[in-house]
Amino acid sequence: MTSSEIDESAIAELNRLRDSIDNIDAAVVHMLAERFKCTQQVGHLKAAHQLPPADPDREARQIIRLRELAESAKLDPAFAEKLLNFVIAEVIRHHETIART
Repeated sequence: MTSSEIDESAIAELNRLRDSIDNIDAAVVHMLAERFKCTQQVGHLKAAHQLPPADPDREARQIIRLRELAESAKLDPAFAEKLLNFVIAEVIRHHETIART
């Protein structure tokens, strides 16, 4: 194999992997959009029944659950927790906005 063949092969593999990453990123965005559609409905339900925007007990259970899922998927549980905390903060912000309207 010549140097240029190796380079072409590596570039082809790099492009294939990047295409997979792009597809996964698109799926993640669509899944987050679906999740936020559900949490918006939760926010409206909470507001209609004067429930608080945050539910610390549920959030704690979700963090434990997601950490366990991350471990079984060979993903850093601390990373999964940070991601979930970011999502939860955004959900609570949405719920607070809904409650004010």
